[in-house]
Amino acid sequence: MSPAPGRIGVDTEFIRERTYWPKLALVQIALERDGQLEILLVDSMAPGINEALAAILTDTTILKIMHSPSEDLVAFKHACDALPRPLFDTQLAASLTGVGGGMGYQKLVESITGVPLAKGETRSDWLRRPLSASQLEYAADDVRHLFELHDVLESLLEKQERSGWLAEDAERTLANAEIDGLERWPHLSLRGSQFLDPDAQRSAIRLLRWRDRYARETDRPRGWILDNELALLIAREQPTNPEALQALLDGHPKAPRKLTGAIWDALHTPVGEEDGAPDARVAERRDKNRLRALQDAVAALSADLDLPAGVLASRKHLESLLDHGEWPDALAGWRQEVLEPVLTPLLEPKH
Repeated sequence: MSPAPGRIGVDTEFIRERTYWPKLALVQIALERDGQLEILLVDSMAPGINEALAAILTDTTILKIMHSPSEDLVAFKHACDALPRPLFDTQLAASLTGVGGGMGYQKLVESITGVPLAKGETRSDWLRRPLSASQLEYAADDVRHLFELHDVLESLLEKQERSGWLAEDAERTLANAEIDGLERWPHLSLRGSQFLDPDAQRSAIRLLRWRDRYARETDRPRGWILDNELALLIAREQPTNPEALQALLDGHPKAPRKLTGAIWDALHTPVGEEDGAPDARVAERRDKNRLRALQDAVAALSADLDLPAGVLASRKHLESLLDHGEWPDALAGWRQEVLEPVLTPLLEPKH
């Protein structure tokens, strides 16, 4: 029996157009055997395969090399109830080493190896069987160069003493996939919430949490259940009876009229800690000059560290830091260590 490899390259193909959960269709695995590259294309729809994949994913003696794996992790978690640990994210590594921020796999491969890759099967139907020759070739290409990327990027990380940064970020990515819970305050991500009074915001929270839970339970896209625009409209109008709610739904082309009763119940069912929900209107009162000062400081520090824009801290995270005075989880660890000496003076209230 061959010994387990020290590292594998991994990618997935899945479909998520008509479901909430991604439907895992194919798993590509790159191996090194006797100095030669081997690529396995694994049909995850075959009986017993996902259980076998789970054993590989959770084997911590095998490094899993992936590119921008957030959605792949959701697919693995749902299909295999397992996540790939330890993880090396080549997109993240490219960002942390200054190679490039948010680079797609094809662009990164060409940048490092000089090899151009085809893009022809990006929107392919991966659930059909048998897969075509072009689909199989495209799928194999998605892991063919991961070892080359890993070798170059790992060397750069070690030289720049940033391997720990990547490990922290990879573990945070895995932790987020592991929890994969309902968003606590879903209204904050919708710009329209900034124009709702506290009662309407509370209604929006109830509707959006119900929508997300129902989408998971029925495995349907959230927008098919209740789109954001309609949810905010209902929250703003505050219908006083089911008939008024029905009238609102009748005026909206994508309204789920069959769910009127469920929406009415959700609208009048309190959710945990809703009275302590952050006010989305804080954006109107935010000191834009202080936000700009934070952004400028982050941009200057990023340039000093040769990091692409947005890697240290996004505008969203700086807004959260400014609004609530607490470091968000996304800025914990090495980012806070790097940013805190620079940003703390800018966060202190002026007298």
